[in-house]
Amino acid sequence: MKEELIQFIQENNLSPFNEKRVFLEGNITFYRTRNAKQVHRRVISKLSEGFVFPDTSNLFDFFKFSTSSEEIKKRQDFFKRIKDFGVINNSFLKELKKPLKTWTPEYSIIVVTENYEVFEKLRQNNCPVQMIVSESDIYPLKDYDIVQIFDCPEHQFALENLPNSVLINSIDDAYLERYLEELSAWKQNLFELADKNIGKEGKALVKELNSLLSLLEYNDSILTKDFIEKKVEEINEKVSMKLRELTIKGESLVHMIEKGELPEELKKITMNAINESSLPINVLNIGIPVTIDEIELDKLIQQESSSSFIRKQEEIKNQAEIIKKIPEKLSRLSSLLLVFDFISGISRYLVDKENFPEIKDFFEINNSKNILLEDPQPISFRLIDHRCSVLTGANSGGKTTLLEHIIQLYSLLQLGLPVYGEFNSPLFEDIYYFAKNKGSATRGAFENLLSQLSSIKPGNKTLILADEIEAVTEPGAAGKIISATIEYYVKKNCFLIIATHLGQEINEMLPEKTRIDGIEAKGLDDNFELIVDHNPIENHLASSTPELIIEKMARKKYNDYLNFVNSFIKSRNI
Repeated sequence: MKEELIQFIQENNLSPFNEKRVFLEGNITFYRTRNAKQVHRRVISKLSEGFVFPDTSNLFDFFKFSTSSEEIKKRQDFFKRIKDFGVINNSFLKELKKPLKTWTPEYSIIVVTENYEVFEKLRQNNCPVQMIVSESDIYPLKDYDIVQIFDCPEHQFALENLPNSVLINSIDDAYLERYLEELSAWKQNLFELADKNIGKEGKALVKELNSLLSLLEYNDSILTKDFIEKKVEEINEKVSMKLRELTIKGESLVHMIEKGELPEELKKITMNAINESSLPINVLNIGIPVTIDEIELDKLIQQESSSSFIRKQEEIKNQAEIIKKIPEKLSRLSSLLLVFDFISGISRYLVDKENFPEIKDFFEINNSKNILLEDPQPISFRLIDHRCSVLTGANSGGKTTLLEHIIQLYSLLQLGLPVYGEFNSPLFEDIYYFAKNKGSATRGAFENLLSQLSSIKPGNKTLILADEIEAVTEPGAAGKIISATIEYYVKKNCFLIIATHLGQEINEMLPEKTRIDGIEAKGLDDNFELIVDHNPIENHLASSTPELIIEKMARKKYNDYLNFVNSFIKSRNI
């Protein structure tokens, strides 16, 4: 699966160095409503908390929803292998920086050709290139340190006579320095990764690329004018010190003045100082003081530079085949870093999840915990002999949370990830979630709901989740509409879970294969919070207990109105 992930990364231009997550087209899911997709996105966001790179979250889009139990099993096996490694550290990835080129060749270089197609290709690859059309194009090339020649049959002889020319046999060998520039951008990151465990292949790539960094260094010591001037000062200081120890004869001074030559004893002192300096004698004027021959020095520096640059070119040329693979290897390493971030980040999620969901022809949750809650209560729920559960019970009792918990579990099943507790489910192909309506009971909202319900694709692969859909119409009619909806879709073999406050009304006209379940609130604790067992009680019609909510608010806020309503309800046993 690693290779498939890498292919996905490269096809979508994902990178560990994108500052913002690349927006991909939405993952193909079986969630048919906006509300269901929102829950799925929250699950992905939670699972992504252990990632370092923004783009790593996009790898979840690789795991497209599937109707194949074999594909789900393949994904589960992939994550089981990751789980066996335990928690993998990826914090060092935070030290990696966006690659920025830090090296360019010290020498000036130009590629010349007589072929226009070659010229265009090299230009598009950001190579310094020049077309040779006539002899007049050759003379200015002497100003370059290196001239690479390719496909110049008409002017090749004249070009090869240039002292700075290098013949190349392939267009791919032109300006290999471009690949070294790309390598230089990774220099600091390669140092950072040198001793890190990013997988066998990743470590091997880092080692190989690190070995090429020596090509960015210049080992030749080229003479500079500043260096020569400093050495000449040292020579003259040594000569001056020796002269203080000598007594110059008058005839020697006369000889030096008349002939313009140093006496032998002075010449010997001067030559000893020059020899100790190791400077080439041809760039010096022998006298007192010793001076620099500027013309000869310029020639020497140019010759040495040219020789050094040619040697560097030969060094690069000798490793051309591996240098040309630098972009490919860096791209591979970049993809491997994203895969490593994904594996290490998800390993934190896997560490305490023991069970992988199983695909069954019934629906069952045993002691499952909601990963989106801080301190969740284990929940159990099932639809085995029934096709529909009508959830009743307390406000804030967990009906909505249970519906969204089910979506969460199905997302984890599709991704191939384990869960807290146990989860068994059919492979649904269509999941509809109609969240609680927060607007008013208007005709438009009611018609919109009916339109959505009528568009459901029914069948034994369809799951319908609905939360207080009665809010869009009058309570009297709502109970009948919900009962009719349940009966219609149960007969179409759909699975349904309906959270509602109209349990009593629906119970009076309960369709076949439908069960009333209840979540009960038992009172208030010392902090005036509801005491609720969030596990639904099967075949139990639970009260929404508005009186407990009122009591909670009255005791917390000490408001005259709330106190009055609370007392009113208690006095009449409402």
